[in-house]
Amino acid sequence: MDNQKNHVILCEDDFRMLKQFAENFSGSNVNEMSLSYELNRAIVVENDELPAKSIRLNSQVIVRELATNKVLEFSIVMPAYADIREKKISVLTPMGAALIGLCKGETVEWKMPAGLKKFEVLDVIQNAAQYDQA
Repeated sequence: MDNQKNHVILCEDDFRMLKQFAENFSGSNVNEMSLSYELNRAIVVENDELPAKSIRLNSQVIVRELATNKVLEFSIVMPAYADIREKKISVLTPMGAALIGLCKGETVEWKMPAGLKKFEVLDVIQNAAQYDQA
């Protein structure tokens, strides 16, 4: 995938929550394996050292699909909070796993159910409300 050139940067809280979830998640789900791959190559920083405009859990993300110029806006959340009607996608979806840890201005190419897609991160808005880790 094309995101090899991008650094995946996660804050300690998100990394810890996602790592625990990935370890407890059983089965051979391709999306989970993609998230595990991203976690294994992540650079983990202290919570207050996360670069501005980095995609983390609960971030509102605006991306553009490069082939179609279609702009999408959604939040990346833990699976229990996913709700497509509220534009909240799980970090376990191909899109969520592809984008977590990236920053505004970066592009990523990722295999989606509809084939290989390339996206540019147009903006990242942090949500002050964080979900419980339990």
